[in-house]
Amino acid sequence: MNNDLFQQAKAKSSASDYKGALELYTQCLQDQTHPLEPGETGLVYHKMGNCLTKMKDFRGAIQAYTEAAGDTAYDACGTVNYNLGMAYAALRDYDDAIKHFEIAVSDGKYLTPYKAYMGMGNALLRQGKSAEAGVAFREAALDEANPDPTKALLNLGVCFMSLDRPADAVTSYESALQFDMNPDTRNKLEASLGQAYVACGQMQNAVNAFESAIADKTYFLSASASVDYQRAIAAVSQGTDELTQSLPPVAADTSGIDVVTTDEEIYPNDQEAYAPAPQQPASPYYMADAYGSPEAQQEADDRFFTASDDELEKWSRGEAKKERKRKSSGLKALVVVIVIVVVLLAAGVFAYTQGYGYPMQQTVAEALFNDSTSDVYASSLSSSDIATIQNTIPSGVQTSVAGVDRGMATSTVYVTATTSQGSDLTYQVSMVREGIGWKVSGVDLYFASEN
Repeated sequence: MNNDLFQQAKAKSSASDYKGALELYTQCLQDQTHPLEPGETGLVYHKMGNCLTKMKDFRGAIQAYTEAAGDTAYDACGTVNYNLGMAYAALRDYDDAIKHFEIAVSDGKYLTPYKAYMGMGNALLRQGKSAEAGVAFREAALDEANPDPTKALLNLGVCFMSLDRPADAVTSYESALQFDMNPDTRNKLEASLGQAYVACGQMQNAVNAFESAIADKTYFLSASASVDYQRAIAAVSQGTDELTQSLPPVAADTSGIDVVTTDEEIYPNDQEAYAPAPQQPASPYYMADAYGSPEAQQEADDRFFTASDDELEKWSRGEAKKERKRKSSGLKALVVVIVIVVVLLAAGVFAYTQGYGYPMQQTVAEALFNDSTSDVYASSLSSSDIATIQNTIPSGVQTSVAGVDRGMATSTVYVTATTSQGSDLTYQVSMVREGIGWKVSGVDLYFASEN
């Protein structure tokens, strides 16, 4: 291998010139005057994969890492497969990600298996497999090579909460508190511990944990944690700081802390924006006109033909008065109709600007998870975009709409999916308006604690 080119490439990569580094690594592969020795092909492709990962070209990184893994003389099976797992996870291909994480931990020469276990746990958690994810996080926490088991213990607590085992979650969170960590992680840990205490009915402990989380005024409780905090305060103020019956959190925080290959998060951050579903206005109804009986009508006709001149004059004046009244009523009715039309148009414009349409966002979101028909997708999406969304959506789950953030042109629907294992995952469904209705433009997992 041309060592000069290789060292130049490494220098460019260290200087964050990843494109330049890729060009030089490619020259190393193509340099016929300096043939590659066994294992050097895997090394070069490994370095190329790292550059592509830094450039967020995860598909290109997968190709490079796959070439590196194919070089049997390159003795870095665990590291390469861990990187492959992270690249697949970045594309939300969790099945392939888990497969490569499993290969990584099976490599006896791999020095940092806790990283692969963390990646595996994150991928499993996104698939709604809380029990399996908990096993992976437990292995990461027990790995003696792990210099910071805090994240693994926090995520293990998340799994216990998802499995409705708050007492085990408390144990996991309390174990994590024994280690040093940055303030942001400690605040999140304290908030998660507070929710676990509430679920166990330990209200005074919950209040203490929540207040520790927000003490430095840099951390804000999630919506569900805020509700649990108020429940705990109310219980303590009423002298029921220890409840005999455990209480479930309003919405269990099933988010954890991701482990990434770069300095930046490869999973996008989402925005928390819950809004209550509006009440539908009552449909107006109109009473039918009441008509007299045929007998009454016949009696009126007979009186007209047998009436005297005075009676006819009185009747004439009465009819003229009735006619004026009818014209006045007709004009009033016309005004009323015009007012109604204007009000309806104004209501329609207002509803449109407030994000209402037909079909409503909730209906589209339910159709997306129930049958994923092509009718629910925005016309701007390509077939590959639609396929990516469909791969994100789990099958065999029960769904409910947790909230809707409406806008005139774009909206966001938060859908809670309950898996067959009983765990809950929240999805953020992005929508765009097409005509008077809504179409799906993207789907992401939503983790409230990341916001």
